[in-house]
Amino acid sequence: MVCAEFLLLTVMAYDRYVAICNPLRYTVIMNKVVCSQLSTGALMFSFMEPIPHTVMISALSFCGSHRINHFFCDITALMKISCTSTRSIEMLIYAIGSVVGMFSLILILISYIYIILAILKIQSVEGRSKAFSTCASHLSVVILFYGSLIVMYLRPPSMYSLSQNKIFALLYCAVVPLFNPLIYSLKNKELRDTLLNARRKCAKQ
Repeated sequence: MVCAEFLLLTVMAYDRYVAICNPLRYTVIMNKVVCSQLSTGALMFSFMEPIPHTVMISALSFCGSHRINHFFCDITALMKISCTSTRSIEMLIYAIGSVVGMFSLILILISYIYIILAILKIQSVEGRSKAFSTCASHLSVVILFYGSLIVMYLRPPSMYSLSQNKIFALLYCAVVPLFNPLIYSLKNKELRDTLLNARRKCAKQ
């Protein structure tokens, strides 16, 4: 699931790049065929990516308690209750995760560098504001998602605890996806107007 999020955020960053840097060719470049190919490719890779370490985990032995100290069957929590060495699996997971995560982040950053340069060339304030609003929702989701992963996996070893891991895992697996529809929906003017009207009514009461 995390891998799918990485790749889909990258595809969406490319979509924003084309929309702002090549607006006249947007419908030609990002046609239905290209969009379906990009999304299908991202999902297919995400389904295949866990296969190697899933096969390796299936060979582990569990000779103690079978109780997983987590909200769901998280792979790190599952490996902690194994009585056999999990070092090779951990190395494989971190290697794949690091490569996919860094590759995705680099492509997103490159897209936004070009986007920022394109926005700075726009003369009108209204044009800049409209261009920025195109990217604001996606950028918010990227910051939320990568921020939670950085806090989860780049903490000093002294700060690691199972209870904290459970909270951070819940953050990027449940809270961030929960906010995604709301963040993207705020681009809709009708929804924003409805929320503003509701806020005014609450303020009057």
